[in-house]
Amino acid sequence: MNVAAKPSLDHVMPQSTEAGPVDCDIHTRVRSIEDLKPYLSAHWWHYLKTYGMRARHGFAKAPPFPKAAPNAARRDAWPPDGGFPATNLEFLRTQHLDAYGISFGIMNPLVATGQGDQNDDLSAALATATNDWQLDTFVTPEPRLRASVVVPYEDGAASAAEIRRRAGDHRYAHVLMMSRTAEPAGKRRYWPIYEAAAEAGLPIGIHVFGYSGWAGSSSGWPSFYIEEMTDHAVSCQSLVTSLVMEGVFERYPNLKVVLIESGFAWMPALGWRLDRVWARMRDEVPHVRQPPSAYLKKHFWISTQPMEEPERPEHLLDVVDWMGADRLMFASDYPHWDFDDPRFALPASLGPERRQAILSGNARALYRLG
Repeated sequence: MNVAAKPSLDHVMPQSTEAGPVDCDIHTRVRSIEDLKPYLSAHWWHYLKTYGMRARHGFAKAPPFPKAAPNAARRDAWPPDGGFPATNLEFLRTQHLDAYGISFGIMNPLVATGQGDQNDDLSAALATATNDWQLDTFVTPEPRLRASVVVPYEDGAASAAEIRRRAGDHRYAHVLMMSRTAEPAGKRRYWPIYEAAAEAGLPIGIHVFGYSGWAGSSSGWPSFYIEEMTDHAVSCQSLVTSLVMEGVFERYPNLKVVLIESGFAWMPALGWRLDRVWARMRDEVPHVRQPPSAYLKKHFWISTQPMEEPERPEHLLDVVDWMGADRLMFASDYPHWDFDDPRFALPASLGPERRQAILSGNARALYRLG
């Protein structure tokens, strides 16, 4: 374990709730499963301690992260109390929120949330517990933070019930799913989630990874971590295609989707390819009434981390222009090793107006932040 000394404050940015960055991807987590005990019934706590969780994935005892970066974390992100990164609120404040003048931060917890567990009822119980824990541990003592509505996404009905339970509580920013679901994301088993989210006016935040039980590639488990990382973009292209072609946005025209940690330079190429195929085969999908690229531009927002860095900077500007600069939102991925510093994450070539929109304005508008 890499325990850092007190973080340096020589890069502190002036705080401003008017113009400070909005960070759309902060990975807070429980210190241990014991943190969720107060939010679980006696039955589920006994079950959890006796039988444990059984995730649908191919890693039996360890996550697919390089061992040189335990928990995929920055080496200086381990708090002085010896806990895991992003478990200590005071350290999170000092090292991240205060240091970079973050005006709002959206939490996307990925550890011990129960999402994708083989036992759907346990998955639902853990999701509810995680949502209560987020409020008590982070959001109530730190008003700059917003929670995600964690849902047991393989159970559409239970997920919809959890969304409706949290609807109207502005401490929640979006509904959190993962990119690798057991079936393509547009399948009707997931439609109750989209219906409840649209009804509540909550975007769907889809973060990469997931516990589908299937490999990220189309032909088996990869050999290397670098393949796993690259496959994130592939999994997101598949889910975008599925959502569009299954007619999700025709059924729920107000639904908004945020893709988190997927990159975004692939969006124009996907849009072009889908439009060309749709133009020739649209009779197969009469429910897709517009060119697919129109749905991409209307219904999707994307976080900036990881930011593509082409050799010719103007190529990145071309991608942003195709998508619309109002569709990009800053994300740091704190406390992970590939963290993006808001001071340097965006190229100067974007210009001050678009940079400010991406750093703050777009997220404020989408999430209706003050």
